[in-house]
Amino acid sequence: MKVLILFAHPAIAASRVQRHLYKAAQQVKDVTLHNLYQLYPDFDIDIKAEQALLAVHDVIIWQHPWYWYSAPPIVKQWQDLVLEHGWAYGSMGKQLLGKWAMNVITTGGPQTAYTVGGHNRYTIQQFLIPFEQTTRLCNMQYLPPFVIHGTHKMSEADISICALQYQEFLLGLSAGRFTLDELQACSYSNDLVPIPNSIQNT
Repeated sequence: MKVLILFAHPAIAASRVQRHLYKAAQQVKDVTLHNLYQLYPDFDIDIKAEQALLAVHDVIIWQHPWYWYSAPPIVKQWQDLVLEHGWAYGSMGKQLLGKWAMNVITTGGPQTAYTVGGHNRYTIQQFLIPFEQTTRLCNMQYLPPFVIHGTHKMSEADISICALQYQEFLLGLSAGRFTLDELQACSYSNDLVPIPNSIQNT
């Protein structure tokens, strides 16, 4: 499967974790890394070029840090412009039919903070409902997110392990190692690629 990563980080050089994930993804065959802030610093998105890119990929990933319970603003701009009526959705909009979509997120908060009784009151999945419904409206299959929690407290060693986990996940995804049923049965897509206990509850 051909995987398209729509990467959205406005300050990747200052990132502790996302830049390592970015480098890990670069090493995976059949993965296209598409850096939105680098390509469109003025937010003037080339709609036709983006649609052409979507058309030749099977899996669409929004990879981004967690900004105020959502994604950085360029992701919303991209969705508003690229997912046009009559192309992505509507009675004649079938160009994304059957493709898979998901979010890859890094967040400083621990996983325990994203529970109904936790600090943030809701789960990551609940916060991502607008993404899920967007993909469903566009006739796509939405996959559970790949989430790395507790980034502020991670050691360099733990960051490297997470990058390798992400790389292994992308390898499995592109090779067709995971079925849709297996993925959708998970809370997080990370669950299919276990990591050592030392960082699971950071």
